[in-house]
Amino acid sequence: MADSSSVIDGNETLIPNLPNDLSALILSFVPFPFHGRLKSTCKLWRSFYSSKTPISLRNTHLPSSCLSHLLCVFPQDPSLSSPYVFDPAHLAWAPLPPMPVNPYVYSLSNFAALSIGPHVYVLGGSVFDTRAFPMDRPVASAAVFRYDLVVGRWVPLAPMQAPRGSLAAAALGGRWIVVAGGGSRHSMFGAAGTRVGSAEVYDVERDEWAPVAGLPGLRAGCVGFCAEGRGRRREFWVMGGYGEAKTINGVLPVDEHYKDAMVLEMEHGRWREVGDMWEDEERPRLGKVVTIDDDDDDEKNLPGVFMLDGNSIFRYNMASNRWLKESIVPRKTQSGSSFGFVALRGELHVISLLQGAELSAIRSSKHRRRGTVLFMQIYNPRNMSWRSLVTRTPFQCPLDFRTAVMCTIRV
Repeated sequence: MADSSSVIDGNETLIPNLPNDLSALILSFVPFPFHGRLKSTCKLWRSFYSSKTPISLRNTHLPSSCLSHLLCVFPQDPSLSSPYVFDPAHLAWAPLPPMPVNPYVYSLSNFAALSIGPHVYVLGGSVFDTRAFPMDRPVASAAVFRYDLVVGRWVPLAPMQAPRGSLAAAALGGRWIVVAGGGSRHSMFGAAGTRVGSAEVYDVERDEWAPVAGLPGLRAGCVGFCAEGRGRRREFWVMGGYGEAKTINGVLPVDEHYKDAMVLEMEHGRWREVGDMWEDEERPRLGKVVTIDDDDDDEKNLPGVFMLDGNSIFRYNMASNRWLKESIVPRKTQSGSSFGFVALRGELHVISLLQGAELSAIRSSKHRRRGTVLFMQIYNPRNMSWRSLVTRTPFQCPLDFRTAVMCTIRV
């Protein structure tokens, strides 16, 4: 058991009439979103929940299935608006502190967010830089930050070798982060911006970036995920995205969307082309894509890859390189709004905002108070069933799923 004596002095006890080791174990089993609230109980609990002990004990004594599976939401630029973590099992929200502010850049968007262990990483993005000319033209960022849930602090890390926003990024093997493609397009603009085709890998332990073979062409707005497991090579998949913008009739630039998938074989450092995933008449571009690790399949151990396209969910079949219809979202969004889409605890969460008549239909008074109300429609691919939940958020700013960034974390 982790030693809790480092946060306890003399004859102080965390819980009266209980040994401190047992008390520390009990307090560590409280879900993470409640830790911040419990700090105000007393100085000793503040010291305990500000140390590494609670998460260390949770990881040591709780099976993976019993850990808190949290959704981390970045509603806007994380240096100006606090991100939040949400625990669906307990309908609990907890704020994270904003990222460190850079006085020269503002309005960060199109960044990537992912987690490894108790750490959340924010990579790249598109910003406006007051040192660049013209100042109203967005540029790509190479900055990388990590938030440590153990100590509650943001730390700047080694920047990427190539600035990139709208990038493909994924964690690999619990130690590496692979990124590819990207550009400088900003959420405030519908087109233009630069494109890159380079790729690189980050060593979490060494805080170092190293180049790997670049994509065959320039590509941004793509999706990345990793496939690895027993008896299988480690692979980094890049799907969809857009290349150089083309001008039609000299009026507006139109993106050339990719319909293929590229696979980087990490051991050999080379890309393999999978080919087009659908015919021209099927759909113009990828929807939102998430993956679910299939831990029970020891032979293949391939992630389940799902796409939300409008109100339909598709599953990607690697053998045929085709998207197969899986299910339909039971409740559509109101006209003009969009869904959030994330995989959490082996299930697909389709998230929307409740507004107007939908909001008034909720009987529980606790959801009628101020704050954005989220409606989560949750699909279980194993038994092909849907359920739902409603939660009121603590956001102080509007939430737009077209620009908000989300990732999951397990602690």
